[in-house]
Amino acid sequence: MFEKGEAVIRNRLRPKDAATLVLVRRDADALRVLMGKRHGDMVFMANKYVFPGGRVDACDRRLRIGGDLKPHIAVKLANGAPAALARALALAAIRETFEETGILVGERTDALPRTKSAWKRFFAHGVAPRLDVLEFIARAITPPNRTRRFDARFFMADASAIAHQLDAAHSDELLTPCWLTFTEARALDLPGITREVLGEAEARLADGPDSSRPVPFYRFLRGKSQMDHL
Repeated sequence: MFEKGEAVIRNRLRPKDAATLVLVRRDADALRVLMGKRHGDMVFMANKYVFPGGRVDACDRRLRIGGDLKPHIAVKLANGAPAALARALALAAIRETFEETGILVGERTDALPRTKSAWKRFFAHGVAPRLDVLEFIARAITPPNRTRRFDARFFMADASAIAHQLDAAHSDELLTPCWLTFTEARALDLPGITREVLGEAEARLADGPDSSRPVPFYRFLRGKSQMDHL
């Protein structure tokens, strides 16, 4: 049996479900991805450039608006996780992107639910999320012995799915978001997993819309890094 304090520490270090969104903009001269720099006083990944994302919230699990995920994506997201979690992960990716960058992925509609949850600010702009525009491109679990641990799923969507964008985002985590070419992004101070996902996104875009690439799954087993496929 674990002492109470030991049990609390173990529970804190369990990976939290999280979701990240790689938005791709197709400019005339190049493809660009949306990234932002985390503040220097952050405990986790300070000063690193990352894609927007964060933890799944209880409100993401309850929300029923947004349509359905593509069937094959829902199946892959359910691999090793409860099936009900798939929608929550996708919704979290969209919500966190809005909270960190002021960008709303979805469609305009008047049929929006009343809520006091974190989705209230999103709905205030007359936009509902759209899950069918998301592709599932990677999964990664933070290595043990880190100050924060996440079981993160990485989604990708085209910038054409942006329904609205605020003039300025108010975020405690990202500085001013920026659209970067893949070359520009690779030259920045990126976490290892962000660099891996950046390469995966570029490869999928090169393969085209009908890409059947398997989804890489990065994790540590028995003290060693491992990559499987979903």
